[in-house]
Amino acid sequence: MVADEWFLTAHERGNPWTRLDARHPGGRAWSEGNSVTPLIHGKAYFAALTERVAAMRSGDLLLFVDWRGDPDERLTEEPGSEVARLFADAARRGVDVRGLVWRSHWDRLAFSADENRHLGEHVNAAGGECYLDMRVRLGGSHHQKFVVLRHPGRPELDIAFLGGIDLCHSRRDDADHAGDPQPQSMAGVYGSRPPWHDVQLALTGPVVGDVETVFRERWDDPHALTRSPVRLAFDAARGDRPRRRPLPPQSPDPAPTGDHPVQLLRTYGRRLGGYPFAPRGERSVARGYAKALSRARHLVYVEDQYLWSAEVCALLVATLRRAPDLRLVAVLPHQPDQDGAVSRAPNLVSRARLLDELHAAAPGRVGVYGIENPAGTPVYVHAKVCVVDDEWVTVGSDNLNRRSWTHDSELSAAVVHRDFARGLRQELAREHLGTGGQLALEDHFDAYAASAHALESWRQGADAGTPATRPPGRLRPLDDPEQSRLTRLWADPLYRLVYDPDGRPLDLRLRRTF
Repeated sequence: MVADEWFLTAHERGNPWTRLDARHPGGRAWSEGNSVTPLIHGKAYFAALTERVAAMRSGDLLLFVDWRGDPDERLTEEPGSEVARLFADAARRGVDVRGLVWRSHWDRLAFSADENRHLGEHVNAAGGECYLDMRVRLGGSHHQKFVVLRHPGRPELDIAFLGGIDLCHSRRDDADHAGDPQPQSMAGVYGSRPPWHDVQLALTGPVVGDVETVFRERWDDPHALTRSPVRLAFDAARGDRPRRRPLPPQSPDPAPTGDHPVQLLRTYGRRLGGYPFAPRGERSVARGYAKALSRARHLVYVEDQYLWSAEVCALLVATLRRAPDLRLVAVLPHQPDQDGAVSRAPNLVSRARLLDELHAAAPGRVGVYGIENPAGTPVYVHAKVCVVDDEWVTVGSDNLNRRSWTHDSELSAAVVHRDFARGLRQELAREHLGTGGQLALEDHFDAYAASAHALESWRQGADAGTPATRPPGRLRPLDDPEQSRLTRLWADPLYRLVYDPDGRPLDLRLRRTF
């Protein structure tokens, strides 16, 4: 298995302005010699992050980027483990703490402007620097979620964490899916303490330097953090006039720690004024998927929050038609995260259309499921994972939709390594199937189908008053309520304009490419 058969070349990335690829020897657009560890669920990630940050000392460097940060979110069960306190304590010890958090929209629209601001206030009061970053397209967001820890003089401790998990409420869950004790308000179907399924990666080795470079490109961007005169006026009234200090010189990359090749894939929309490191944006997430799927032969396994765009559907349909033995398994949320009359319907309408097209293109070769916890409460799937033929894996912040592929800022890590890919797929399968052992690639599709059928049959029997022993497993056929024709008429354009906008330059839109 050769990494360059799966990974993008620097030319295929389509962004010659970035420093990300030029830093690698031999013309490679990825790093070799890494060790990648999947951290399934927020509880595992938060525990690892807490341990690593608590061990940092004066002169070390902590860099973090987030979409949402709740300063009071406890990273462990212990009082005093709040994320704001963890980072602020590090700053008080002399750690150089720098953060870029999306500025966000109004809280009453189910966003997190106040929480993100307060996280920065805690860090800044302790001597760190955390800024609210609104350098995005209109209606866009910085959706990346990663942390980099560097230790000058102790490079063996260097590590980066990246994936889909924000430092905020509802994320600290585990495989039991009882939910985070500090819940985020969500759709009623998920209950008062919503169960949450998610994945983050811990990376060591030279790739840590790559992740740091992603942060440095954003930090060094000289453009103002916001162009809104209203926001600037509010900032001035609060005395908030950010002056970003230059970062210290970047340390040499850490020594190799394993045998995992890793390529970072990103999305940046084309923005008025541009990014110096991506003046036409970057769409290597979409391009990375397209190249990997062109090699798919047996199984594409997906866990995703959103699977709904026409562009994503077209790529998957072409993949299924090209490879007649290929099967697709997707694990998605049963319902959108919000109950709002305006927000719920566009999600469901767009997803239903995509799934109909996939089933029509490959009858009997597409399996789509939601999951529930042992109490029968649906689990919100927030993971962004794809495994192709137990060879190529991507885990990151990007969802399978046009917004994540063209519009918002995203970051994912692709790994080409058979043992890693197979191990991650099997670890996720053991949780969803409620069984042990090693699920073979060729058995995956049928095992998921059989488990979902067994649980659904048991539920129907229990509803009829003839309960039996609940079968193992958490998988159920996806709950996908039918939407009326009238709903589809208004929900579809709203979905395309607001929920899943297109951030590509006009020439790429016209050519229908990324």
